[in-house]
Amino acid sequence: MKKKVLLICMTIIFFVLFIYSLTNIIIWYFDNKHTESIVNELIEGSIEIEKKENTETKEETTTQTINFDYLTNKNKDTVGWIKVNNTNINYPFVQAKDNKYYLKHSFDKKYTDAGWVFLDYRNNINELDKNTIIYAHARKDKSMFGTLKNTLKKNWYNNKSNHIITLTTKTKELKFQVFSTYHVETEDYYITTKFKNDEEYIKFLNTIKKRSIHNYNVSLNKDDYVLTLSSCFNEKEKVVLHAKLIN
Repeated sequence: MKKKVLLICMTIIFFVLFIYSLTNIIIWYFDNKHTESIVNELIEGSIEIEKKENTETKEETTTQTINFDYLTNKNKDTVGWIKVNNTNINYPFVQAKDNKYYLKHSFDKKYTDAGWVFLDYRNNINELDKNTIIYAHARKDKSMFGTLKNTLKKNWYNNKSNHIITLTTKTKELKFQVFSTYHVETEDYYITTKFKNDEEYIKFLNTIKKRSIHNYNVSLNKDDYVLTLSSCFNEKEKVVLHAKLIN
């Protein structure tokens, strides 16, 4: 009798776990399809790509112009566009009144576990803080910040063209030079936005620079402005990229 009851219990548990896993897979699938659809729509509607060839080197360069009127008509929370070479990170980013909303909402503000790329609510994209932070989920389909982990790899580091990150707003284009990439246990330190004095800021810069798994050979000082990209590395850690403003 006990064996029969145990078998029934195990069967029920197995069935519940199966349904739970299947439900998560279905949700993940539709979240991915929705995100892919939104991304394709935004790229098609807001990016104009221009290719130019250097007459001397014969190298081809690609520039993209962002139509922010199109983006803000779609979502008034739009504040910029972020592009990281040799990753899938090429998205408009938004800003809400907190750092929770876009963890569970897409660009079209529909509820989704995929979320969207968003600026820390404490930052001002028009008047940069010493540390400007952009977040997104590390999706397994490599959307959002799913390829931020690429920046930890040797082959990504070895290509110096990858070290320049482009951040575009409605009024300007900013270039940032990468100086640190690493993964670290989840914490609040690297997302500090305000500093009491120059000494505290210099200590912050030295700390996040020393964490890097690669040596970017970039000098830092108290007048630098930092861009930080953050996403999940695993359940307990974050993958982090820091770059300094160079224009």
